[in-house]
Amino acid sequence: MTAKRLMTLSELPMGQEGTVSSGPFAADGGTVEQETALRLFEIGFIDGERVRVVARGYPGGEPLAVRVGDTMFALR
Repeated sequence: MTAKRLMTLSELPMGQEGTVSSGPFAADGGTVEQETALRLFEIGFIDGERVRVVARGYPGGEPLAVRVGDTMFALR
């Protein structure tokens, strides 16, 4: 069995599918603000949901086009 690694959406390779993990965690190791975490939950970033980065903005990689379930979002 392959060990699962936690990563941010910005680290997830384009086209690769991942799974939303409870948290969520900020890149600096801290937790995301409660308001942001609630908003992500409301739009479908629920523990166990499949997620895929489908496009990245140019230059700099933002915004990210992310598919969660059957819905696509642009995130900064």
